Parts: sequence; C-alpha cells; structure tokens
Amino acid sequence: MKLITIVGARPQFIKAAAVSREIAKHSDIQELIVHTGQHFDANMSDIFFEEMSIPKPDYNLDINGLGHGAMTGQMLEKIEEVLLIEQPDWVLVYGDTNSTIAGALAAKKLHIKVAHVEAGLRSFNMAMPEEVNRILTDRISNILFCPTDAAIENLEKEGYNNIDIRIEKSGDVMQDAAMFYTNIAKVPNVYLNDEFVLATIHRAENTDDFNRLRAIFESFEEIAKDIPVILPLHPRTANIIKREGLSAENVKIIEPVGYLEMVYLLEHCKLVMTDSGGLQKEAFFFKKPCITLRDETEWVELVSNGFNSIVGADKAKIVSAFQNQKYNLNFDVDLYGNGIASSNIVNSLLNF
Repeated sequence: MKLITIVGARPQFIKAAAVSREIAKHSDIQELIVHTGQHFDANMSDIFFEEMSIPKPDYNLDINGLGHGAMTGQMLEKIEEVLLIEQPDWVLVYGDTNSTIAGALAAKKLHIKVAHVEAGLRSFNMAMPEEVNRILTDRISNILFCPTDAAIENLEKEGYNNIDIRIEKSGDVMQDAAMFYTNIAKVPNVYLNDEFVLATIHRAENTDDFNRLRAIFESFEEIAKDIPVILPLHPRTANIIKREGLSAENVKIIEPVGYLEMVYLLEHCKLVMTDSGGLQKEAFFFKKPCITLRDETEWVELVSNGFNSIVGADKAKIVSAFQNQKYNLNFDVDLYGNGIASSNIVNSLLNF
C-alpha cells in the first residue's frame, strides 16, 4: 500500500509523526510526506526533525504568505502534480487547515481514497476558516478517524450514517504524541517558580480585537498577583500589546518555545489558560485543569467532564474561573484512546 501524508503546519507534523512511527512497523506500507509550507516556521530545521523523531518531507511545496483562496488554490495545483507522479492508494490528511482541504480535494478529484484524522470535530462557528475546512474534508473523505464520541455524534446528527463513508473512533493521535515526547521534554531557558500558570494566546478573534485582548491581559495581571503567569508570546501579539499600551507588568512574557519545552511547561504548571484547541487537550493529557479563552470549544468532553471551563474574553469570568477552581482532578477517565490511536488508524487502513 502506498500512502501520501499531507501536512502544512508544525502541529500537524507532530500528529503525523505519531502515525508515521506506527507505519514504520509495517513493511507493506510505503509512506511519502508532502509539506505544503502553509505555516513557514524557522524552527523547523534539521535539528527539529532529529529531536522530534519526525521523518523529513519527501516534497516541500513552499506555499505560504497568501490569502486563503490563493493559498488553497496553489496547494490544490501542486498537490495534484505530486499525486499524478506518485499514484498513491491513500491520501492521509489531518485536522482543519487549508492544507487539509487542498489535499483531500486534490485526491478526491483523482479518485484516490482519502482518510481524515481528527474528523467530526465541530465548533459550530462558520466564521472560523477551520470549521469550513473540516466540514468539507469530512464530506469528501472515504474514512473518518474520529478522536472522540462527541465527534461521531456530530457526524451522525449531520446524516453521515446515510452516506457511503466509514466512520471509526480511533482515539486522538495527540495523546500518542504527548506520551512519546514526555520522555524527551526539554527544560526551557527561563526561570520557573515552583507553581505557575501556563498561558497562551494566539487566535485572531482575541489578538485582533482590542477589547477582548485588553480583558484577557487585565485578567492575567489580576491572576499574577496570586501566582506567576508565564506567557510564551508570538512577536506579533507582543507588538500589539506594546503598541496599545496594555499592562503586562506582572505577567512573565517569554519568547515562543518549541514543543519539547512546551511539554516540560505542561508537566510542571499548576493550570493552563489558553485559546488553543490543541493545548486544551494537552492540559488533560498532563493532568492539568484548563481555562479556555474562547466562546466555544471543539473538545466538549473536557467541559462536560469538568476538566475545562469556557470563559471567552470576559474578565470577571476568567478571574472567577481561576479563583474558584472547581475542576475535576480525576484524569484517569479515557477520553482520547490512551495512546493507541495511531495503531488503530494504521490497522484500519490495512484492513479497509
């Protein structure tokens, strides 16, 4: 079996690497990796691939820095060229990026089977480009690997039981990755208190809306009076804060960290505050409660089980969620497959 994996961002490489490690156990599977270049990342050097035990891409399309339409169109064109050369049996796509929908669409038009990892997730916010990408990718895939029961329920409500698409609960490959990388976590080059809150903020809905951004930073400042708040921050957001004169005197802002450093911070923090989808899950993997700085989440099981609270950008709600901290701390429940999602995916493809 010949399989082409399409990835376009560093988080997708980390997810795909978990599956690639499982694929490598099967001599009857040939995998080629295509990097669209969607998110240019200077950290993705040779050292990145070596440290993370991630196979280097066989193709690098170097498509980035464009608007959604132009980017997706160029990806579609270039991915199609690769598929015509390689003639794979399967195209494997991850998540909800422009690379995801471009890879699925290119394959579908060439009658190549498509497998979607992280299928069935919904924020129910069609203003999010990611929501559009994931819905369209689900609809044109041949097999949908769902990380959770909620994802399967979403598909059932949308009528997928009446469509010739296989739906499987695989578990979440991010838990596979978290378990693998725990053993090689790196200490970040920053002083850490015995207890601290780990915070991240990057979504445009927060960084590009001054009122939301101000409320979030005022909340961080308030919380930092009780416990240090460590905030790895993208330079773009840091520049916005500086330009707008937002107070961050008590918040410890540091440079963005690599995944292995982030794993270390997750292992040692007391609580996570984030607008990241992936970090919400990783907080659970590392047995930490999470306050989500968004108005909705795809990971509803974290909320329903008491591990996560959704507070948006409301200062009163953010501070209250921190001060009350009425979270479920019994993290033994199996929500994401306990680290065997990659094995489930590969075995399913072999037996399709």
